[in-house]
Amino acid sequence: MEILKEYWVFLVPLIIAEVGLMLAALIHVLKHPNYRFGSRTLWIPVVVLFQIVGPLVYFIFGRGVDE
Repeated sequence: MEILKEYWVFLVPLIIAEVGLMLAALIHVLKHPNYRFGSRTLWIPVVVLFQIVGPLVYFIFGRGVDE
């Protein structure tokens, strides 16, 4: 617990960024039916389970062209 007290200043912004990125990607996955690769059933677990990397992979490779 002592280590958390020391690094909380760095952890809180990282956690906020992680949750915000995950929510943005998850909302996009749920609202849009078109994906460049994969389907909704693939992207939801990727976005939720792989923390910062999952949403970034979705926005780089999975997000389809918006009409």
